[in-house]
Amino acid sequence: MQIGILGSGIVGRTLGSALVRQGHDVALGSRTPDRPNGRHWGAGARGAVHVGSYADAIRGADLVINATPGLVSLSVVGELDPGALDGVVLLDVANTLDFSAGMPPTVSGSADDSLAERIQRALPGARVVKALNTMTAAVMVEPGLLEGHHTVFVSGNAADAKALVTGLLAGFGWPAEDIFDLGALETARATEALMPLWLRIWGAIGTPVFNVAVVR
Repeated sequence: MQIGILGSGIVGRTLGSALVRQGHDVALGSRTPDRPNGRHWGAGARGAVHVGSYADAIRGADLVINATPGLVSLSVVGELDPGALDGVVLLDVANTLDFSAGMPPTVSGSADDSLAERIQRALPGARVVKALNTMTAAVMVEPGLLEGHHTVFVSGNAADAKALVTGLLAGFGWPAEDIFDLGALETARATEALMPLWLRIWGAIGTPVFNVAVVR
């Protein structure tokens, strides 16, 4: 697939590296595409890596991933041509974390809305799916870092869009039994609301390399 990633930080680069290893062509969108911001992170991969602007990243993409910091995601989305994403699946992995007061960050948002839903309203022709926002980047692409079963949540309105994302998760190594379909996109409010707990657990154990599990 041709995959466009919005965001050139740790999350975007981690996802991009894993995707090129699987043979996908990845376009990494950055606000400062002329800087040497990871042009070599795909070295040795089977897929191709391109670094450019946000508009470059989405051009011709079969799938777009929003890996920008959540507080600027809507600003970035607002710079895009909405029609360019009509019918395209957009996987949102971001959280609205505010680091202005230091650590731990606060989580901006409302119990009656989510970042994923706001992105969907900004890009009505896109098919937005929320997933992977409840864990650190390393665990997103390598669930085997942790022993035993643990859970990745998926929220979205379109079954075929969620199926595409589920296939991507399987490529990262997520077993089918650990992929939990929460339902419609509005359920992303719940996974985004997990962030305060996730941050406190990180503080308590001293590492972000962990995840939550639904035990049934």
